[in-house]
Amino acid sequence: MSTLENEDFPRGGFRPPKARRRPLRTILLALLTQYIIIAGAVGLTVAVTLHYWVTPQIVATFETLEAAFKRLPPR
Repeated sequence: MSTLENEDFPRGGFRPPKARRRPLRTILLALLTQYIIIAGAVGLTVAVTLHYWVTPQIVATFETLEAAFKRLPPR
């Protein structure tokens, strides 16, 4: 008996084995997604903090300095 007549051999033609999905790619994609979400949240938190807390304090400081310079006698 030849190999073609063997019952274990598939008769409809040869199919290559299915390619397994690599788990490393899925894990890296999940980690990258988490990193992007956390980085976005931290960035927004910093932007809001600067806009509502730090900027008004800096502006108030410059306004105080401007008022103090206006009170100085001219040279």
